[in-house]
Amino acid sequence: MEGAARAGLIAKGVVYSLIGILTATTAFELGRNADKGSRTEILNWIEKQPFGQILLGLTALGLLCYAIWRCIEAIKDTNKKGNSAKGLGKRAAYLASGLAYGASTFYAVRLLIGSGSSGNGDSRQTLVQKLLEQPYGQWLVGLLAVGTMAVGVYQIYYALSEKYRKKIRESKLRREIQGTLIHTGKAGYIARGIVWLIIGYLFLKAAIQSDPSEAGGSDSAFSFVENEYGTVILGIIALGLLCYGVFMFVRARYQPIQTR
Repeated sequence: MEGAARAGLIAKGVVYSLIGILTATTAFELGRNADKGSRTEILNWIEKQPFGQILLGLTALGLLCYAIWRCIEAIKDTNKKGNSAKGLGKRAAYLASGLAYGASTFYAVRLLIGSGSSGNGDSRQTLVQKLLEQPYGQWLVGLLAVGTMAVGVYQIYYALSEKYRKKIRESKLRREIQGTLIHTGKAGYIARGIVWLIIGYLFLKAAIQSDPSEAGGSDSAFSFVENEYGTVILGIIALGLLCYGVFMFVRARYQPIQTR
């Protein structure tokens, strides 16, 4: 279980590092990489590289490990969150994370066996369309928007309060690099929170306009930032996501993993 958790954190670090690097490369015009910004698109990119099938297979295995670990955290309560409202909320977040990365694993496996798609379809737009077809559909999408933005706010609070530091054993870090590695976590969680806030805003636009095409994931969030605030801001956010990826590597090495 501990090995699976660490493998999962490494795979997550690889994915976020690539998201940050490729998006920053595009933002600062060091290269033109179309359609970068989401886990799905990064998996497509990995598959197209030399030895892509092997690299994608390893990434898929890591993501599967991460998904299983998060689901076990939720179901078996290995972190001792309990059955209070707060505890159940955190366990639900673990489960949601596990399911999301499980979906990414499934997509990677489809690419490996040749039945994946590199099209531009967005599952979030499909979700919003389904919700809008329901009674009170705009309200449902609005609630989804508020929930998504709440996640973003919490990510930023988590960074500024430095609660993320509890994830690792800082005493194990070499003193000369301790500060740098800790600050990558803060920058990473802030950047991730900003992306969640923008995704929530896009959901809100979709709800108000009753238009599912307004919704989108991180790739749409990056396009929004680039169009509204310019490539420099996009590049800064991308570098923040690279920092988040680096901090996942730190977690993989120094985070205590509870297994029971």
